Amino acid sequence: MVLEEIVQPLVKWYRDNKRILPWRDKDNAYYTWVSEIMLQQTRVEAVKPYFQRFITELPDIQSLAECPEEKLLKLWEGLGYYNRVRNMQEAAKTVKDEYNGRLPEDYQALLSLKGIGSYTAGAIASIAYGEKSITWLQAVSSLSLIHI
Repeated sequence: MVLEEIVQPLVKWYRDNKRILPWRDKDNAYYTWVSEIMLQQTRVEAVKPYFQRFITELPDIQSLAECPEEKLLKLWEGLGYYNRVRNMQEAAKTVKDEYNGRLPEDYQALLSLKGIGSYTAGAIASIAYGEKSITWLQAVSSLSLIHI
């Protein structure tokens, strides 16, 4: 079976059945990044209120970079794995200082940020920036789950 024969039905199914999520359809790389990190080992329904609260308090990369740690950890409370949010803040500081406060579009540049691995970099590049060369299969295969 050719890859295109699999992709077309999946895309159609997604368009017909996708859930309404607060981070989706915003063309906002920051929202994509925050949601991808929050969704690691956490159910979508559990993340929704945390995402809304986090974005309300820290609406952009600069506010994340400058947030006091106590407030940051309080906003993350209940999601666990606090290193995820600490890494996000370190990455936000790098983005603020080295990329003028805008997440880079380039997959390799995204990978260089603390706490961003191949799957998250692929999600940001493809969802927020429409990067077509980064596919779901490439991201998953880099995790050694499948080989393409």
